Amino acid sequence: MSIIEGGITAAKGFLAGSVCAEIKKTDSDDMALVYSEKPCVASGTFTQNKVKAAPVKWDKRIIDESAFVQAIVVNTGIANACTGDEGLESCAVMASETAGLLNLAPENVCVCSTGVIGPQLPIEKITDGIKRLPAMLKETRAAGTKAAAAIMTTDTRPKEYAVTCDIGDKTITIGGMCKGAGMIHPNMATMLCFIATDAMIKKELLQKLFSEIIDDSFNMISVDGDTSTNDTAIVLANGMAENELIDREDEKCAVFKEALRQVATELAKQIAGDGEGCTCLFEAQVHNAKTKKDAKVLAKSVITSSLTKAAIFGHDANWGRVLCALGYSGADFDPEKTDLTFESEAGSIVIMKDGNAVDYSEEKATEILSKNPVRAIIDVNDGEHSATAWGCDLTLDYVKINADYRS
Repeated sequence: MSIIEGGITAAKGFLAGSVCAEIKKTDSDDMALVYSEKPCVASGTFTQNKVKAAPVKWDKRIIDESAFVQAIVVNTGIANACTGDEGLESCAVMASETAGLLNLAPENVCVCSTGVIGPQLPIEKITDGIKRLPAMLKETRAAGTKAAAAIMTTDTRPKEYAVTCDIGDKTITIGGMCKGAGMIHPNMATMLCFIATDAMIKKELLQKLFSEIIDDSFNMISVDGDTSTNDTAIVLANGMAENELIDREDEKCAVFKEALRQVATELAKQIAGDGEGCTCLFEAQVHNAKTKKDAKVLAKSVITSSLTKAAIFGHDANWGRVLCALGYSGADFDPEKTDLTFESEAGSIVIMKDGNAVDYSEEKATEILSKNPVRAIIDVNDGEHSATAWGCDLTLDYVKINADYRS
């Protein structure tokens, strides 16, 4: 597997475009279109919040019932959530308008929205934007990056990642883009994530692999503990690499799965590292837990602890906050067998051994915690299972950003 430059347009046959439809209060692009030259098998995962945005309902039906998907149209600024029948009708209009311009059927188009919850979409601005999008479609890296920027809300930078791998005598490419900086505590995926591959793979198998991968990537990140109404992750596969069909869990499937996992994990980490107001990515590794579930629960408890996140922002090696977060997680572990090490590019330092502080340099610890990213390595010495979760520090700017989000 090789990491390459690129994102949503990296794989063969995928194009992207973006326009400014004046949905947001800026003059930046706020609509994007992803299009495949060939029909795609598609899989998706969606928010488990009981309050589901209209696009989530639309896309879940499309993924479940349609034979193929060939386009995804996205708007930012307004989430189209808590908008009732009018919101669902807006999804149908977006899909129908996009389909008509691309010679598709509405059931071949996924629709996504992100932004403020509650308002109805300004449908005239939306349809005007859609009419201009096909002319902007390009297969270039720049077009993909512009599309990744167009789907941002409070993000500070576009998020892209791509890899290639060999399956038999064919090279396949997987690339993706995502957005998310606040309201990030996924229970399936993330705010919005789109992954495209030219691999030829069976739809049911793609869904199985993607669901498993989501659980170890996007489900292991958190910024603020809030699960969005619009969480959507979609992967499209158009088969243009012309590899031997991946239709069962064999060696070629394992190669593809690892490449897809790499893309999903790196995109997830980019979201965690761009949390609203944050200054660093905070990673928690848990090792030697009794079960995989315990390892996951412990790791995520640490990166979601507000006190721990604040300590990371203050570059304070306050190990008691980490141990406390482990203790209330609900996972089974023995505090008196637990070790903690902090690590960054400045080095590593053992902070706690067998549940007690060790003699360490506060100055060195502060230096380590001043870098980006920062890792907490936690060994509970009670089994053989490991897990990693990703979050960010908690800063004053997080409160400022969310205090005036709508204004």
